[in-house]
Amino acid sequence: MTFASLPLLVSLLAAQTPVPTPPKLAPAATTAPSAIPGIAPLPGQPNLLAVGVPPVPAELTERVQQYLESRAAQLLDVSSDGKQVLISTRFADVNQLHVVEMPLGTRTQLTFTKEPINKARFLPGDPRQVFYFQDKGGGEFFQLFRLDRLTGRSELLTDGKSRHEELVVSKDGRWLAYAGTGRNGKDTDVYVAPTAAPKQAKLVTQVAGSWAPLDFSRDGSKLLVRQYRAADDSDLSVVDLKTNARTQLTPKEGKGSVDAAVFTQDGQGVYLSTDRYSDFAEVYRLPLTGTPPAAPPSLTKSVRWNVEHLELSADGRKLAVASNEDGFGRLYLLDTRAQTLSPVETPRGVISQLRFPSGRSDRVAFSLSSARVPMDIFMVDLGTKKTTRWTRSETGGLSPETFVEPELVRYPSTDGVKVPALLYRPRDVKGALPVVVLFHGGPESQSVPSFNVQVQLMATELGLAVLVPNVRGSDGYGKAYRGMDDGVKREQSLADIGATLDFIATRPELDASRVGVYGGSYGGYMTLAAATFFPERIKAAVDVVGISSLPSFLQNTQAYRRDLRRAEYGDERDPAVRVVQERISPLGSVGRIRAALFVQQGANDPRVPRSEAEQIVQAVKAKGSDVWYLLATDEGHGFQKKANRDLAQTTALMFFQKHLGGPAAGSGGGAAGGK
Repeated sequence: MTFASLPLLVSLLAAQTPVPTPPKLAPAATTAPSAIPGIAPLPGQPNLLAVGVPPVPAELTERVQQYLESRAAQLLDVSSDGKQVLISTRFADVNQLHVVEMPLGTRTQLTFTKEPINKARFLPGDPRQVFYFQDKGGGEFFQLFRLDRLTGRSELLTDGKSRHEELVVSKDGRWLAYAGTGRNGKDTDVYVAPTAAPKQAKLVTQVAGSWAPLDFSRDGSKLLVRQYRAADDSDLSVVDLKTNARTQLTPKEGKGSVDAAVFTQDGQGVYLSTDRYSDFAEVYRLPLTGTPPAAPPSLTKSVRWNVEHLELSADGRKLAVASNEDGFGRLYLLDTRAQTLSPVETPRGVISQLRFPSGRSDRVAFSLSSARVPMDIFMVDLGTKKTTRWTRSETGGLSPETFVEPELVRYPSTDGVKVPALLYRPRDVKGALPVVVLFHGGPESQSVPSFNVQVQLMATELGLAVLVPNVRGSDGYGKAYRGMDDGVKREQSLADIGATLDFIATRPELDASRVGVYGGSYGGYMTLAAATFFPERIKAAVDVVGISSLPSFLQNTQAYRRDLRRAEYGDERDPAVRVVQERISPLGSVGRIRAALFVQQGANDPRVPRSEAEQIVQAVKAKGSDVWYLLATDEGHGFQKKANRDLAQTTALMFFQKHLGGPAAGSGGGAAGGK
């Protein structure tokens, strides 16, 4: 049976024999790490609890070890003079702050904590002071700290219990701003504090919803803030920091994204990347006063893709613009006087984290990754147009030349949808290949051709093909495509799973009778949905921090994000919406699952709570099927600590190796999978 033969998923489900309702779980005691019978700590790793997971063979551990030693470098900031780069990278167990003072120079470690640090900024004019966010145990209740590099000591600046995010420091170094939930634990407000006394923060927004700072004006008198309701529904406002008066800059009618925004040099306008006026996010200049224009002219209309990052030079004459073009990054410079756009040659890859030094306009730094090269830091001299590499992250001693580049493919689904996807195939392997379909999270995210250790391991060591689709609802292909799975339309989006399986069956080098699925967060939901609603076509499923029931997920996710998720998935309190949510929730049809199942979860996950994992594990076990379950007591939404991540990735590989095998002789596997 193929997806094309199904008018709607509801018709498919109605034709099936009813299955027993899965057992309802009693809430686990707050002191108990897990409600799963028989779960026990792993030898030597008491923070990891498991049931059903066998020991990893020494041979597999040896094969994967070098890959797991790969690391990446993420750009966080550049000093005002452009001579120091602040990065996050890992040399021990988790990412920590490092400084690099010359191209390919020594990465000097600044922090030595047990928890990862991935967001930080220099104090402009004094890089000896660093502000950074850090949480505990993966709970994502980030706190703001100030590191004094002279003493090596860090000072807590926030309340130690609320959630904080989105750190912005003014160009003159006098002010910092961040978002936090301290007022009521649900709404996210904007705080501003003098950097000389950062504990003396004041609220500048006290409004329901999710607000965040984006940029200070050059004189520090004004702050851009964004109200985020959904990926396609945000507004941009400016706050006068003397009076706290707030003025909305985007039109009150209609809706659109606010992907990035910065003040103009004179503080009288803003450059805004939004899809409000087009299917893609383009750059516009909006005035701070007067009525917003109904249709302002686009400054990037020649770029028919999303503009994701903006950064203005110190002299205000150059706006660096990074676009996402079919998953690949392109860097442009906008001359703000002539309003002309010119491309900047960079290595081919995925661009992120643009930064101009706050005191210079002749160079811009960015992070870049590609399918075969981990994320590293580069800097472009805008005078000579020369790009210089500042970091070279290791790949465990393995040559990047041995890694696999993906093929960009598209295939048809229902409603005229063409699903874009990346197909990784092992080199020099003959015969029909087992396939792992890797679903991204979000759901408004996008899989791009950046370095992925697990993909390379599956392709180069296990001989598996890896297909990475961007199903409808993914970002990067226009707002119409991104909105195709909103609310109850998510039911139609499940047809893209069938379309993906049908595509596999059309490729003779792929074995459609041996397909596994793998995903985290929303990708975990898609993984469980594939195993539930296409049971005869999936042999193995690895669900990482995934959603098993949309209604229970919405009820139990953290309060500060619940309304944001309802905007995407629909409001479970609406009976008509809830009927659809329950119909497409894997937990409600768990009796249909035939695939072997492996569930991985962080106990402190604030987004997809542990209950989502444990209710599907219990339901599958209750119907008599075996299931592997791995729970990390010191992780949240995904595994960030190296020892935990290594074990999670290695056991997933072991699981697929057991249930999918390796390449088979012959080429007939592709034709067998549509039955």
